[in-house]
Amino acid sequence: MQNQMKTKLTALFSALLISFGLMAMTVADDKEVKIKTSAVCEMCKERIERNLSFEKGVKEAVLDVDTKVVTVKFNPSKTDVNKIKANINKTGYDADEAIADADGYKKLPSCCKKGAHSHKD
Repeated sequence: MQNQMKTKLTALFSALLISFGLMAMTVADDKEVKIKTSAVCEMCKERIERNLSFEKGVKEAVLDVDTKVVTVKFNPSKTDVNKIKANINKTGYDADEAIADADGYKKLPSCCKKGAHSHKD
């Protein structure tokens, strides 16, 4: 009875170690990219982060409105930088050198369009 218990505990412990090892490998294989956008406000931030969350393979997307840079963590076996930029473009924003999709841009609220928050000194 005691041997069966030790065998079960050993099997459980081994399974846990393998699971943690696989998770660590998955995290280690993730990539990160920083993409300059044309975002101008908090609504842009919400829109870009939300739409990227639906992109297959994207683990996390965080936009810094001040720098207009979105940092995206993703699984390169499920998506790539070009697909991520295409998602941002389709949402209506520039992504590095890729210009925003015209239809997506038209759908943006006026506060999210380029120059909407320009400051006069």
